[in-house]
Amino acid sequence: MPTLAVFFGGVSNECEISVITGMYAVNLLRGSRYRAIPVYLPPEGGMVTGDFRSVADFSAAGGVRTVRVVLQGRALVRPGRRRPVAEIDAALNCCHGGMGEDGTLAALLAWNGIPSASPAAAASGVFMDKALGKIAAQGLGIATAPSFFLTEEAWRRDRAEALARAEAFGYPVVVKPVTLGSSIGVGVARNADEAERALALAFTLDGGALVERYFARKRDINCAAVRRDGEVIVSPCEEVLSGGALLSFSDKYEKDAARVFPARLTEEERTAVQGATRRLYEAFRMNGVVRADFLATEEGVFFSELNMVPGSLAAYLFSDSLAQARRFLLALADEALASSPRAKPTVHTGILEKGIFSRGKGCKRRGNFV
Repeated sequence: MPTLAVFFGGVSNECEISVITGMYAVNLLRGSRYRAIPVYLPPEGGMVTGDFRSVADFSAAGGVRTVRVVLQGRALVRPGRRRPVAEIDAALNCCHGGMGEDGTLAALLAWNGIPSASPAAAASGVFMDKALGKIAAQGLGIATAPSFFLTEEAWRRDRAEALARAEAFGYPVVVKPVTLGSSIGVGVARNADEAERALALAFTLDGGALVERYFARKRDINCAAVRRDGEVIVSPCEEVLSGGALLSFSDKYEKDAARVFPARLTEEERTAVQGATRRLYEAFRMNGVVRADFLATEEGVFFSELNMVPGSLAAYLFSDSLAQARRFLLALADEALASSPRAKPTVHTGILEKGIFSRGKGCKRRGNFV
């Protein structure tokens, strides 16, 4: 029976949300053709595993005994021990935000030769940053909402100039921490005072902020994409209904926001959303499942961001039941094993054996640095 390591948690504002997604995946996969191993990344760092059964195990009252582990090739081992805790055949990334979603974990898995059922490092690094994600979308001819980017350094250096940019841009605006998710730290500013407070909050949480045009009459539309047998499959579109000016963290996780599925869109809007989702997925040669978020407005459809580790792995956009969701996760793992890239030969140039850097003249020519 192949072993699938499910990674979740991490040093991130979304660590707790990641626990929900991780345990959702682990519990759906129990008793399947894969042995699901939960690997939790605590906020203080490192990796642990244990007999986690529910999100309650991660509360203050949780009493699960854990074992600290590290990756050593395709094995989870205790530090200083040789005998592996588990041999890993494939991995599933359920980490929201932080180094779990920005490509760091994907790179670590690749370094250790572990096939991943989740997106690779390069695309993850791009789309973790909302400003870079917009640039990528624009390069593919995908419309994005008007916006500008501010660094924390620029904000600290001259707040007045930053606020003047927002004033010239025109209120109201949406202020977003550039690398955070789950609507954490996002707010609407209708004047300079509100913009100052919103930017101060954004820079408390992140090193950059995206200031974006606010659309009063907008609809939040989601669409996911996944690869099956080498073919890209795009989900039906979903509309998520917010309880206020923006789709908030509370709407998403505390109030169980209402949704319309499939979303009521014109054929033109649906084609724009699904077409853009497919274009992004194919252009960046992605694997695993991702979810693209859009704004449907009176001025058209605008790409907002791409979630490389979507909540519940977006299984609900492809499934009508838990049984179907389980099959969806199994298919992710199957695809990872089937499409694992073959190792390519490494060229040995032999330049260090030619002696051209060891002779006195050669070293003198290069400043005696080698």
